[in-house]
Amino acid sequence: MTDVATSSEQLTHPDGRVELADPAAIADSRYGNAELAPTRIPERRWTTYNYAALWMGMAHNIPSYLLAAGLVALGMNWLQAFITITLGNLIVLLPLLLNSHAGTKYGIPFPVFARAFYGVRGANFPALLRAFIACGWFGIQTWIGGQAIYVIVGELAGSGWTESASVGGHPWTLWLSFLFFWVLQMVLIWRGIEGLRRFENWAAPLVTVAFLALMIAILVKAGGLGPILSQPSKLGWDADFWKIFAPSLMGMIAFWATLSLNMPDFTRFGKGQRQQVLGQIIGLPTTMSFIALVSIITTSGTVVVYGSAIWDPVELTRRFENPVVVTVGLVMAILATMSCNVAANVVSPSYDFANALPRWLNFRTAGLLTGVIGILIQPWRLISDPSIYIFVWLSFYGGLLASVAGVLIAGYWFVDRTNLFLADLYRPNGRYWYSAGWNWRAVVATLFGSVLAVGGAYSNPGAGPFPEDGLIPFLQPLYDYSWVVGLIAGFVAYLALTITSPVREPTAGHAAPTS
Repeated sequence: MTDVATSSEQLTHPDGRVELADPAAIADSRYGNAELAPTRIPERRWTTYNYAALWMGMAHNIPSYLLAAGLVALGMNWLQAFITITLGNLIVLLPLLLNSHAGTKYGIPFPVFARAFYGVRGANFPALLRAFIACGWFGIQTWIGGQAIYVIVGELAGSGWTESASVGGHPWTLWLSFLFFWVLQMVLIWRGIEGLRRFENWAAPLVTVAFLALMIAILVKAGGLGPILSQPSKLGWDADFWKIFAPSLMGMIAFWATLSLNMPDFTRFGKGQRQQVLGQIIGLPTTMSFIALVSIITTSGTVVVYGSAIWDPVELTRRFENPVVVTVGLVMAILATMSCNVAANVVSPSYDFANALPRWLNFRTAGLLTGVIGILIQPWRLISDPSIYIFVWLSFYGGLLASVAGVLIAGYWFVDRTNLFLADLYRPNGRYWYSAGWNWRAVVATLFGSVLAVGGAYSNPGAGPFPEDGLIPFLQPLYDYSWVVGLIAGFVAYLALTITSPVREPTAGHAAPTS
């Protein structure tokens, strides 16, 4: 049973979900294809468990582990690192849920959602920004998975494999492992979104078991929790800690800043708002806090056992003497990496690239493009050092994407009051066409927020690519709070520009729905 909204082109169901009355209305649009079209109600069947499992698969991965391990390596004790990560994930959950709402209500992916505020063409600006960052993440995860395969084969084949000739600073067998893992993921992507859902459902619990096993093994070697938890912080709780805390917190938030934009790519398949909200509340903060605690205990344990923090779980697994233990542990690491990488870093750019060239790219071919760009970005350089990983990579892109999130939240919740006109998201000259397909207000707000957030990007001497006093020196103090600055600046700027320079009224026949 459905209730017809004010527009005869879309139907509003009793639970608030909206769909096109006739999908053929946008079938000939040059701005759409089968993947970008609104999901039909019968196809929206993801449950609370599906979303919780999705987050388990995305959160229980090696880069998540590296977040907490990196904080320990930077001098935090277990409590400081745990508080930083848990607080960061509670904060990012808010914009994530706010932007998820549109996906469930209208069945649309992130780049189509962005058209409502950036314009039908202008949405390519935030979508491609998000896509290229995802490509970087895809490359990082693929490099880590390739390392795990390299170590496993080395355990079985011996030193001939691990001590092979060096090419580009790494053994050629490591490059081969990297390429093999890349192909493995491309095969999974070729199976489509339903194949991904089934893979996440069974992979997520196995990954959890693997990380627990690694922690228990280190606890046994360290002599229990006592020696680990009694380690003092190298930073204390005074100025040295707070100097690192703020940029570290921004890095923790930025870790999921990508998903805070493109979660509609997944919530478009939800049975209802309750299912996606509960699934994400259960899935994100709890699983990230869990993996953080496991990582903190394990990495702190390596200080006791080996005398220094080993923040890379692949490298840590190599320290065990039993080849069966090493192999099983690294197979789980490969599953963890695939589970996160395909969901978090290929689904979104696949939609984003398809949005830019809907007649040329679909979900599968755009996924292949993502994989190629992920190699070209040279991910092995991005994770070479925890300072670069957290303070350069995470903090910089977090500030950029936060300004986009600010525009989306302001537009959807405060300007449009969650009311969108579906068909016009795919039409030239509709209410979301603005000026030649672009809404300059959203673009200016995003650029303004981005400059404030990352214009002062700086690096400590020898620890990154930015000048010591910042790219724009007077903005340097803001960089430590890049995500918060970007979110607030983008939000306020978009509201201010929309109020002071309102969009012209839509043409007759394109009235906003009342649903």
